[in-house]
Amino acid sequence: MKQVFSKYTRLLAAGFVLPMTACAQGDLDSAAIDNVFADFNAETPGCALGVVQSGQLVYGRGYGMANLEHGLPINTASIFRIGSVSKQFAAAVAALAAMEGYLDLEDPLQKWIPELPDYGEPLTLRHTLNHTSGLRDYITLMSLKGLRGDDFYTVDELIEVQALQEELNFTSGSEYLYSNSGYVLLTEAVARAVDKPFKDYAEEVLFRPLQMSHSHFHDDHNHIVALRADGYSPRGDRFRTNMTTLDMIGDGGVYTSIDDMVHWVTALEQDGIRSGLTPILETKGILNSGEEISYALGQSHGEHRGLATIGHGGSWVGFRADVLRFPSQSTSIVTLCNRSDAGPSGRAIQVADIVLAEHLAPLSEGPSLEAEDSRERAERSEVSDPNSYLGTYYSPELEVNYEFTNTDGSLVVHMGPNAESELQRISGDTLAAGSRTFRFSRDGGEVTGFELDAGRVVHLRFIRLN
Repeated sequence: MKQVFSKYTRLLAAGFVLPMTACAQGDLDSAAIDNVFADFNAETPGCALGVVQSGQLVYGRGYGMANLEHGLPINTASIFRIGSVSKQFAAAVAALAAMEGYLDLEDPLQKWIPELPDYGEPLTLRHTLNHTSGLRDYITLMSLKGLRGDDFYTVDELIEVQALQEELNFTSGSEYLYSNSGYVLLTEAVARAVDKPFKDYAEEVLFRPLQMSHSHFHDDHNHIVALRADGYSPRGDRFRTNMTTLDMIGDGGVYTSIDDMVHWVTALEQDGIRSGLTPILETKGILNSGEEISYALGQSHGEHRGLATIGHGGSWVGFRADVLRFPSQSTSIVTLCNRSDAGPSGRAIQVADIVLAEHLAPLSEGPSLEAEDSRERAERSEVSDPNSYLGTYYSPELEVNYEFTNTDGSLVVHMGPNAESELQRISGDTLAAGSRTFRFSRDGGEVTGFELDAGRVVHLRFIRLN
């Protein structure tokens, strides 16, 4: 194993420690910043905030409680699950494995995950990193199989379901569509290439060199995490714990703190992990057509009031997170929360407006909600002839049956024992239940099956059995 050793890790090894406060803190409008989080208190979960400028934590504070049962307040040492913010860490580890010669980001994914079908076109590790793979999202697939959000399944079972998929959402590289599957399969590919668990490799090449001593990929839900904040969701005027037993990592799964994230955003700013790594991570994806997309490797490029941004949000069970960097100002806003309604991205923008007020362009009036709502939408109507669709339909890609019944004159689809929805007509044989679209096909006038579109999964095939 080659060691990852850089200008940044040499500073750390020499005893350089990033300060937890800085003299610049007095220059910030702390009252205005605190007001952004004024709705969090000693009776609610909340967020931890870190404002990092030129390698210093110039403002760090906790708002609300890390644990309601034991009355533990949030602070900059509290450990949060950060959802999809984890993707930038997974991307960095994969890129380091490529720099170490274990794999190539242009390798076909099937080279390392041979269980997957050959879809006829190249599907590379880079495609998974840019969300241009076309892989159907496993979270959606498992939901379509009838699993509930708190049901348990393993990475091996996830791969089995992924291997059943007879086609991709689209030809790899032709479009952008967010897919958590790509990142889970990526981490499995890296683990097989380096011949050790991804969590251990990430500790060796990333977290330990950066002295992120309270950060890790959480691949065992029974693993005890000191200083961990519990995740919560509101229920009426109270809160309930909202955690997960799933052990997938890559798409999510990192636990970290504000104190540790100071090291991370500073290393990205200074290209201090391994020379040349930050440019790799920040290179935007390019479609087969040559079109450049805003998504890079686990990070997305954007703009706020005239300043370029790089960042990513995270959302999983009762946790929410956001990392928003302003490279030209050497400023990062890190917001880690343990309540599902926290809205960290909006709060990060508000903090940025305070911290960078002198550098931002004047506020421009965004599109109104009225303009948003005026977009043409397909009107839905009642399915007046439900009997032609009744029966059992089977999906070989999910290995499940969907049952369509006439319930009090309405067409209802039963998607496993835990879910049923009433269908409405969009047009002809195109029906919808919530956000799911069912496109039925006929032969000689008889319905023979349908294709299902459900956001991050499209063209899922069902065959009529009776």
